[in-house]
Amino acid sequence: MAVYIKGMGAISPQKTWDDETLLSQAVGYRGNRLTCIEPDYNQWIDARTIRRMSRIIKMGVTAAFMALKEAGVERPDGIITGTGLGCLEDTGIFLMKMTESSEMALNPTPFIQSTHNTIGSQMALLLQCQQYNQTYAHESFSFESALLDASLQLEDYPDQNIVVGGVDEITEISHTVYRRFPVFRREVNNTLTLFESDEPGTIHGEGAAFFVLSGKRGEHDLARIEALTTLYKPDGHQLKTGIKKFLDDAGISPDAIDLVLVGKSGDATHDQETENTTTSFFPSSSIGLFKHLCGEYPTASAFGLWLAARMLQAHHTPDVVVYRDTGRALNNVLLYNPYFGTHHSLILLKSCRDTL
Repeated sequence: MAVYIKGMGAISPQKTWDDETLLSQAVGYRGNRLTCIEPDYNQWIDARTIRRMSRIIKMGVTAAFMALKEAGVERPDGIITGTGLGCLEDTGIFLMKMTESSEMALNPTPFIQSTHNTIGSQMALLLQCQQYNQTYAHESFSFESALLDASLQLEDYPDQNIVVGGVDEITEISHTVYRRFPVFRREVNNTLTLFESDEPGTIHGEGAAFFVLSGKRGEHDLARIEALTTLYKPDGHQLKTGIKKFLDDAGISPDAIDLVLVGKSGDATHDQETENTTTSFFPSSSIGLFKHLCGEYPTASAFGLWLAARMLQAHHTPDVVVYRDTGRALNNVLLYNPYFGTHHSLILLKSCRDTL
């Protein structure tokens, strides 16, 4: 696969922009949902354009612009977006107006901006990018599908720079709907202590994370993506077999993984199986956790990839991430994201210190 990360941008419930200390001052929340700490969008987008953008579009576009700035790329060769639920705010506005007006005299703008590909389309318009543009809405495999598409594009055209990202939002309507299902806890006193209690349910999250990827090595690469796979509804045996095959195909042994960054959600129902898998499969690796920082949502793996790459870049694991520390230097990091025990994804990253 060998895809190189040239630049990254993330907007999340943590201060993931303009922060050179990498989560040294992590933010904890009370309740059962995490909302993003958003930047001043006027620094990134023209004020006249911002007025016509919903919140998720502003987050996605700005995160992509952050990645392009870090990579030093003015106009990408492609834009690939992954989103599990798309533009929920505009969807809710359209449905509410349709109900209130008995389906008469509807404003078409919320409907136009409610489609999942609105985020990628806005990026293309603002960047004047007429190249390849694709959006994937494959539930919690949406970001992984976007990443896989980018790797296939770069396999044929390694000199290209492609913007790839994942983005999802929380709205009052969507959070109310989700609360009808037993997936989120009623209350958490401090989300940073999510894993200290053995309870069912997790916390609702949101965020946007984008990456500039290329198939060509460079002097300032942040990290290298070596391999990617997804597993849908595997039983215990199939999960372990799938992980072993993934590592074998990537040409790396479990003992060579320095850190496993795991998407445990805090839900005791599913976390126990995840705990058993990681501790038995990677007994000598350090273990890190990240969903107490961003919450659970379909494209949370994009935040996980951002965090893993930043840690490889900084050669440091923040204390708030550490679950088990074996004192190993970071060279090989495995991002393992299980989503409610059904969608499992694996992304292998390597340090770029020795790529040139």
